[in-house]
Amino acid sequence: MLKGVVILEALVGLKQPATLAQLMQITGMPKASLHRTLAIFEEAGLVAREPGGRTYAPGERLSSLAMSTLTHDTVSAIRHTILRKLVSDLGETCNLAVLRRGELFYLDRVEANWALRLHLPPGTVLPPHCSASGKLLLAFKSLEDRTRILENLPLEQFTHRTITDLHLLESELERIVSTGYAVDNEEYVLGVSCVAVPVRDLSGEVVAAIAVHAATARLPLNQAMEHIPKLKAAAERISQTLA
Repeated sequence: MLKGVVILEALVGLKQPATLAQLMQITGMPKASLHRTLAIFEEAGLVAREPGGRTYAPGERLSSLAMSTLTHDTVSAIRHTILRKLVSDLGETCNLAVLRRGELFYLDRVEANWALRLHLPPGTVLPPHCSASGKLLLAFKSLEDRTRILENLPLEQFTHRTITDLHLLESELERIVSTGYAVDNEEYVLGVSCVAVPVRDLSGEVVAAIAVHAATARLPLNQAMEHIPKLKAAAERISQTLA
């Protein structure tokens, strides 16, 4: 049982598909035993073999378990309270999002009490290239994972500000890594801007993004960026719930 956990931890920790030889080296398990356990995990959906069958990656069921952990009632309630406090402080809508299967997925969202707002309830998915949180989460992926996602990402244009050139997007992602925040300058909806900062787990890995967004008529982007310190403070409190 414990050896099985070690295998799953190795697959998640590598952040890229692993060969049988790599897993043997990490887990110390003999080839036959490791192959047999992987076959059981594959049948259960915890592990998936990549095209060609030579490498293994976390399966859909394992990803679903991780998502369920993030949205567990007790912990989710704590994060929701943190978001509510942030919205109260900023006076604008805030959300918590993760990158799942190449799409931005909203885990939670608290709406500000304004008539003019963009309604995106929890569970909404968006293309990552046109949103602050999506670009931020792409930026902090490993180079190999980022490249794989971008190669399969249709850079659809939503407004005249949407970045649809791959080289420009890659430059923007590098800027995000160097500054530690991302912006959506009316790239998904005209008249709406957004600022996002990373949420890290205890190992320092970026696992989610927390963001504020608002109508630019009410909160221009340069003013929204003044909220970055408060966003980072809320991100740190959310990070503590990931223990």
